[in-house]
Amino acid sequence: MGYNGIQLKDSISIGKIYSIHYFEYMSTFSFKGETHDFWEFICVDKGEVDITAGVHAIKLKRGDIAFHEPNEFHNVRATGETAPNLVVVSFGCDSRAMYFFKNRVFKIDDAERELLAKIIIEARHCFDCRLDDPYLQNMPQKEEEAFGSEQLIRLYLEQFLIHLARRYERRGKTPIATTPNNTKATKAKSDLEIYLRVTEYMESQPASKLTIEQICRDNLVSRSHLQKIFKQQSGLGIIEYFSHMKIRLAKELIRTQHMNFTQISDILGYASIHYFSRQFKKVTGMTPSEYASSIKAMSEQNFQDS
Repeated sequence: MGYNGIQLKDSISIGKIYSIHYFEYMSTFSFKGETHDFWEFICVDKGEVDITAGVHAIKLKRGDIAFHEPNEFHNVRATGETAPNLVVVSFGCDSRAMYFFKNRVFKIDDAERELLAKIIIEARHCFDCRLDDPYLQNMPQKEEEAFGSEQLIRLYLEQFLIHLARRYERRGKTPIATTPNNTKATKAKSDLEIYLRVTEYMESQPASKLTIEQICRDNLVSRSHLQKIFKQQSGLGIIEYFSHMKIRLAKELIRTQHMNFTQISDILGYASIHYFSRQFKKVTGMTPSEYASSIKAMSEQNFQDS
């Protein structure tokens, strides 16, 4: 008896990638707008922004994602209150299922956030350019990209869109049953909950001089287990993560332009402005002054319409 293979069909198929960006904007940033003949989405990773999508004015907050269909006018501007971090991806897709996303704003979940992170990681593997340059219209490919990185970008993006569409289609319906004896899935969920709880704990006290012992004691988790969770989730040790988190906050404070470097150093608990500058350069490759100048220069340039 012969086997009959099944030709698998695509519900959403990405044809081309035009741009993948992760932006850190000033609190005064404003983009006057553009139109183009491919899809684009904007997702707020931190802060909030006001966007225009066609004739609609929309405020997006952390975790919100909005889609722009082909040839739809769109713009974005910071609200002036916070310095936003944004993920912007533009792509070609002729699948009819894409119109599920038309004129809608969604809230991403942890699984979708992880898929966006994977897309950005793979983009760094295969594109020979910065992902934070808002004026870049073409993304040159590396001569020697990581094996499979382009395909993974397409697969992760298609998975992201399918996951988002499925999740919103299920709302109001009976949830898909889970197997109660799936201990591996239960453990993974528990580890993620610990990771999120501890990161929130650290974010609540950026000026503290936290130790691993104190973090473990306050969160009722063993040192070895917590170290393992952080390596799996972030690729960093706990204290290294805390240091990177403080620098991320420093970058946001610099972009809001409400404090000078000494004030930022003090509010984040650094012993001196010199130590703050050394740590900042260690993590970012730039001094605080160099970072402020580069971001300010970017924010003050004018976009070229597509």
